[in-house]
Amino acid sequence: MTELTNAEVVAHDIEHVFHSWSAQAKLAPLAFRTGHGSTLVDHDGNEFLDMSSQLVNTNIGHQHPRVVEAIKQQADLLVTTAPANANATRARAAELILDRAPEGFNKVFFTNGGADANENAIRMARLHTGRDKVISRYRSYHGNTGAAIVATGDWRRVPNEYSRGHLHVFGPYLYRSEFWAESEQQETERALHHLERVIQAEGSDSIAAILLESVPGTAGIMVPPPGYLSGVREIADRYGIVLILDEVMAGFGRTGEWFAFDTHNVRPDLITFAKGVNSGYVPLGGVIISDEIAANFDERVFPGGLTYSGHPLACAAVVATIEAMEEEGMLDHVRHLGRDIIGPRLEKFAAEFEQVGEVRGVGVFWAIELVSDADKRTPASAAYLGALKKAILEQGVVPFIADNRIHVVPPCVITDEELERGLDAIEQALRTVPVS
Repeated sequence: MTELTNAEVVAHDIEHVFHSWSAQAKLAPLAFRTGHGSTLVDHDGNEFLDMSSQLVNTNIGHQHPRVVEAIKQQADLLVTTAPANANATRARAAELILDRAPEGFNKVFFTNGGADANENAIRMARLHTGRDKVISRYRSYHGNTGAAIVATGDWRRVPNEYSRGHLHVFGPYLYRSEFWAESEQQETERALHHLERVIQAEGSDSIAAILLESVPGTAGIMVPPPGYLSGVREIADRYGIVLILDEVMAGFGRTGEWFAFDTHNVRPDLITFAKGVNSGYVPLGGVIISDEIAANFDERVFPGGLTYSGHPLACAAVVATIEAMEEEGMLDHVRHLGRDIIGPRLEKFAAEFEQVGEVRGVGVFWAIELVSDADKRTPASAAYLGALKKAILEQGVVPFIADNRIHVVPPCVITDEELERGLDAIEQALRTVPVS
């Protein structure tokens, strides 16, 4: 077969593939042929440093040999089996996931990705409580299925509001506080008060669940201030509400922990996951179910299921990913990258560049918020972010751009030297592209 060029691949793609979240006449996709570690290679042989982890999911990097080999071995043994059947690889994947969950979690419901993980967690909460309403945040993203997209807080919810019983609140975000707060403590106290007042005003006995990303990702990588998540837990307990923590983007190494909530003194009732659990090598997500909620379905049928739930190839990738992350000390590496490299470099950006309004994050999960007016905190324009993206790509680095932010979200396996090079590319773009 003749090797295709970038231009040929892009032309064929645009002709036949309908792209998500896009006006189809405005497409300009990159065309990658292969990759290794934190590097991607296009069809013309150009190499790029991946500072995006694609959609913040290739935590273990590209083409990790152990994960690829595990998928190959499972394919040779048994490519697929119905979810009603027992499967050794599926059981092992569940065991490894549960080993990293808090005490009192002994069941995993496997899904095809993060959206349907949140979808089924909402369903479990409603069945467990006999209530209907779900509270989530305006600054959030929970996926693109029926209830998950309505639980989402950003603009993508608005043309898709077909699911019932969803409410939204503002969470803590001191840089753009909705509560006139002047400190993290005030922001936390007032955000919690706001949440509780909404629950009371809506009727606490009508609220089934509070659904929160442990660290909101696409919405801006806002690490919760001390006391917020534990405060939400207290409120949920007070009113008999199920707490669902969405770890789809933040989980499995991204923050330097198996779960981002591990450092926040909180135990949820349901945990949703996807992305980093097997770096997206084969689609998979799931719900980690507390014993209290799982017991509802000992004698009662759970009214949900998926043909590809716990797919053997995906589960083989889970097993290999978790074992490799453990044995290679990846969580320690991620904590080092955030503490010793990303954090200090971004603080220097904030000190030097007026357009850097705020930097925030943990591990390999950071945001640079860009403004056109530092005093008014006016978000930088889409044109400016587009120009920054172009300037970074021209240096052989793939960035993750969201709204008025650059997200610094490389694979967990990125080396110190590669990371410095990626940050150098961002710095150069900030230095040379005129602000608008």
